[in-house]
Amino acid sequence: MPVSTEEQDTDQAVSVLRQVQSGQVTLVQRAHWLPEVVAVITRIRPEIAEPAIDYLTAMEIKVQQDADILKTAARLSRQFSHHLSDTLYHALAIHLNAVFVSADEKYYRKAETMGYIQLLSNWQ
Repeated sequence: MPVSTEEQDTDQAVSVLRQVQSGQVTLVQRAHWLPEVVAVITRIRPEIAEPAIDYLTAMEIKVQQDADILKTAARLSRQFSHHLSDTLYHALAIHLNAVFVSADEKYYRKAETMGYIQLLSNWQ
């Protein structure tokens, strides 16, 4: 049975989390990241949603949000005709000189020329 793209993305996301646990990767999120992540997990893998919430909240991921990040996100949203909730992650990466790892191929194709973005499927 072939593996779905969502299952592949889930496996890649778990790989990223393992890199976080080992200290190879540092996560920084924006203010509303947890409900958004839980919404995706609940849609894709509802059977793991509750344990995932426990795991994610235990991670104590640094949250960063300020007006400059919001302004950059608004510019990206206008420039790429894309929803602000997605561009906020990219804006955060830009401001932190970091990499936004995204499973959203549509946004990636629009915004890859800006830099600071990588597809989850290409994450090493």
